[in-house]
Amino acid sequence: QNYLDNFWPDLKAAHELFESILQARRERESESQENHGKEYPEHLPLEILEAGIKSGRYLQGTLNVNKHRAQLEAFVRLQGFGGKDTG
Repeated sequence: QNYLDNFWPDLKAAHELFESILQARRERESESQENHGKEYPEHLPLEILEAGIKSGRYLQGTLNVNKHRAQLEAFVRLQGFGGKDTG
């Protein structure tokens, strides 16, 4: 902001852009604090997920995403299934 104030005091669009970015950052920090520092809110509490995995209701695995075609290619490698992949 100091840079804009000192070197571009009349450039209204740059000041508006800066304020917009600053506001978005404040909102993101506020949301992060509401979620206890987590970027994304949990869908289910950890206790329920752990109980579901133990009971067999849920499966635990690793999501692998193709970095070159992320929106088209991904697979889940399930734990405890001998390394077989599930699409």
